[in-house]
Amino acid sequence: MAVEESTYILGISAYFHDSAAALVKDGKVIVAIQEERLTRKKQDSRLPVKAAKFCLEQAGISINEVQKIAYYEKPFQKFERLLETQISFYPQAFFPFRKTVKSWLREKLWVPHNIRKELGFKGEFFYAGHHESHAAAACYASPFNEAAFLTLDGVGEWACASFGTFENNEVKQIAQQNYPHSVGMLYSAFTQYCGFRVNSGEYKLMGLAPYGTPQYVDLIKDNFVTISDDGSIELNLKYFKFHRGMRMINSKFEAVMGKPALKPEKHISTFYKDVAASIQEVLEEIVLKTAQHIKDRTGKEYLCYGGGVALNCKANQRLMESGIFEEIFIYSASGDAGGAVGTALLCANQDASREIEIVPSYLGKSFGSDEIETALETHKVTYSELDDDSVLEQTAELLNSGSVVAWFQGRDEMGPRALGNRSILANPSDVEMRDRINEMIKFREQFRPFAPVVMEDQAQDFFKNVRNANEMLFTFDAVNAEKIAACVHQDGSARVQTVNAHQNKRLYDLLSKFQEKSGVPVLINTSFNRRGEPMVHSPEDALRTFFGSGLDILVMGNFMVRKEENPDVKIKDVRLELD
Repeated sequence: MAVEESTYILGISAYFHDSAAALVKDGKVIVAIQEERLTRKKQDSRLPVKAAKFCLEQAGISINEVQKIAYYEKPFQKFERLLETQISFYPQAFFPFRKTVKSWLREKLWVPHNIRKELGFKGEFFYAGHHESHAAAACYASPFNEAAFLTLDGVGEWACASFGTFENNEVKQIAQQNYPHSVGMLYSAFTQYCGFRVNSGEYKLMGLAPYGTPQYVDLIKDNFVTISDDGSIELNLKYFKFHRGMRMINSKFEAVMGKPALKPEKHISTFYKDVAASIQEVLEEIVLKTAQHIKDRTGKEYLCYGGGVALNCKANQRLMESGIFEEIFIYSASGDAGGAVGTALLCANQDASREIEIVPSYLGKSFGSDEIETALETHKVTYSELDDDSVLEQTAELLNSGSVVAWFQGRDEMGPRALGNRSILANPSDVEMRDRINEMIKFREQFRPFAPVVMEDQAQDFFKNVRNANEMLFTFDAVNAEKIAACVHQDGSARVQTVNAHQNKRLYDLLSKFQEKSGVPVLINTSFNRRGEPMVHSPEDALRTFFGSGLDILVMGNFMVRKEENPDVKIKDVRLELD
């Protein structure tokens, strides 16, 4: 009897920021990774050649066994927008266009040629729209058979926002908002104004907001953006420069605000904190009005939400608490990296009946004991190899006594959140732990909060109305905050990850052991990396980051490394660019 061959679809996102590859086998995502994890260049935007080859290697197949490559957007439509923008805003837009067009003519327009050249692919290509990829990632990864969807980001081809329905296995768009009137661009403009880098500093602006009061909301709405009842917006373009220059804002913007844009790495005064709080409130108003309009138009009980703006956890809390939708699903890689997953699933599900299966968060590589031990021996590291119970027992005891532990287990997470496999863990009870990790390990701004991971069955004892929190994409108000002070933010909320034994048994068991010793089933959980560095991928990456920072303990699989036992170990470091 003949064995039916499997169907493989390779999804690719590239050429803007955070490129990635994902492999779908018979309609299921089996491996996915961001290019940055392999190149060690944060937010690497190049064609994800290493990521694509990694996916094939993990699946044990060659490129010749891939039926189609699915690309996450339509390059010629995107280039059309650039041309039309240049014409509309000539001559101001000429010089930035001249700079940008070189990369388009050199590589961005020739996606099939570049992929065939780098990967040797000879099959068919499938193209999804940028926002269609975001919607597909959210919808196909969700537990819903039927839902509305919303996508919000900076810009794709033309769309900056879209909504529609997901039913009968079909992602169907109803409407979209086009460039340049973009909520993502609006938030990024204020990101730049407050001294942070666009496309990487928006989460810093969100983290800064609780330190201020939203006293400039009316100023923003009176001058920069008009918000309609349906959530659509119109930007007053005379204050912005992103559509005709290399900066997000201009001098008129600064004049209205009354102060110049803050320079990066400078002291953040109360004024800029208040500005952050104000634009955060404006964003939340836009999201809530949009969601209500979608509910009124579609009548759906559930919402699938994607795009870069969906990573704004505070706005997500407001959306959940509004009760507009009964349940909300956000895919863990809701930004452009997740577009590789979305386009591959969209392609695979064109003619297939769908089985409900939430796309797992852990889609990278699980390194074996031999690979870990080889890395340790290569660098002459003193270590101990423990059994499963001893690893949990000793790690929990070290955490309880105040050690900061790098926790390297299983497969990499897909997306920007560390969900317990490439994590730094610490005791949340000591508020000074937050400052220590920020200063000595992460080398980042002191105002930035740390997230808690909590046993799912005990989450209600520490956070109000917590649900849908496996992916760390919503904030919740803390209760018993004094017991977990190091991971409660300025406004009394926390960006929570709940974990159960099915989702991540090793992490759940560690939390259980820690609770036995501390009385608290919660740990600080932050990504295993330093500022300006992608999350670690391999044992080699883990050792480099461990010995290049103030971490105390490294646990890789069942191997434990204590910094105090390795005073002379030096590993060649990489140059980190501050984000």
